[in-house]
Amino acid sequence: MAKNTMVIVNPASGNGKTRINWPDIKSNLEKAGLDFAFAHTTCQFEATYFAREALLNGYETIISVGGDGTLNEVVNGFFENGRLINSSAKLGLICAGTGGDFIKTLGYPKDYVEACKILARGQSKKIDVGKVDFTDHNEKAVSRYFINVAGFGLDGTVVDRVNHTTKFFGGFISFLYGTLTGVMQFKSFNLALEVDGSLVYEGPTTLVAVGNGQYIGGGMQVTPGACLDDGTFEIVIVESVTKLRFFNCLPSIYKGNHGRYPEVTFMQGRSVKASSPDRVLLDVEGEQPGVLNAEFCILPNAINIIC
Repeated sequence: MAKNTMVIVNPASGNGKTRINWPDIKSNLEKAGLDFAFAHTTCQFEATYFAREALLNGYETIISVGGDGTLNEVVNGFFENGRLINSSAKLGLICAGTGGDFIKTLGYPKDYVEACKILARGQSKKIDVGKVDFTDHNEKAVSRYFINVAGFGLDGTVVDRVNHTTKFFGGFISFLYGTLTGVMQFKSFNLALEVDGSLVYEGPTTLVAVGNGQYIGGGMQVTPGACLDDGTFEIVIVESVTKLRFFNCLPSIYKGNHGRYPEVTFMQGRSVKASSPDRVLLDVEGEQPGVLNAEFCILPNAINIIC
């Protein structure tokens, strides 16, 4: 029987634990009855290339083995020239990274043995996909897709710091340390924010998150009302606050109840346009691909995810 499943493995994910665990993951996929081909990534964006090539060559299911960054690259491989390559194709995942934030919203197991059983059943549902247009670090206009959370400001600074340091201590500690050190060097930025075509905020800002999912940074429930399949983003705006005020607010962000602070605003929307005269770093699912200005839009029910 011809293989119709491509497994894309990032062996460097989880601080290299995926490279060690891959033989056992592969064995569990085979025990579950999956017939598959696989490819190992060696550099950034290779997962996007592998996923796109597999879909163009008729593969019907693409499984990401790695962290949230690897999953984001695979999701981007589902698109070519702004369109889905195959609207009936399925996305699967085995969470093997540092943060594991997306699976918290999906209600999906971290344990790869259980994940292999779910993948073998192949039951899926449609979820929304976000698209963001922005400027990369080479001043080129680019687009990226995301299924969890994108944002800018402090979270972009934190992600940039975390991705340039070790993640040996795991997602929670790595991102908490990155947040604490990021706050100390961060300065608020000026922002004009439009949601669904209307100006909703203008002024000094700490961060904005645009959520299809709920969690970032190894467990921060930054957009607690976000739903993967409701056709809208949940948007959170944190106005300019002092460092002490943000540290006081930080435990609430992990619990998802930071809306009780007057500097925090939540809203829903299908499109977001952000502009700033300052250099503001983006965070797209744990990667730091560029800067503002940026436009976000939702693509309802775009991808079938095995869950």
